[in-house]
Amino acid sequence: MLQENQQIERIHQKVQQLLKQLETLQRLNKELSQEVSGLKKQREQHLESIDELQQQLAVLKAAKSELSEEEKKAFEKRLGQYIREIDRCITVLGE
Repeated sequence: MLQENQQIERIHQKVQQLLKQLETLQRLNKELSQEVSGLKKQREQHLESIDELQQQLAVLKAAKSELSEEEKKAFEKRLGQYIREIDRCITVLGE
């Protein structure tokens, strides 16, 4: 009987340790999830900044006439897309 009680007590202690480890791991998981979320937001912001800088570079190249024919066509296409988007917005606002 004493041996059984000791064994039950050891099992109880091990279960308590496992519960503490579970709690610690859950807390760590939550912290890491928040960090991942923050890093994803930063990544999106950086990608937006890169896109804006690329657009500015294209405008500067166009202003300096340093564009190749292919780049000029791509730039004109992009400008056309912007104009169509602006026209669409104006139409929606006018309704």
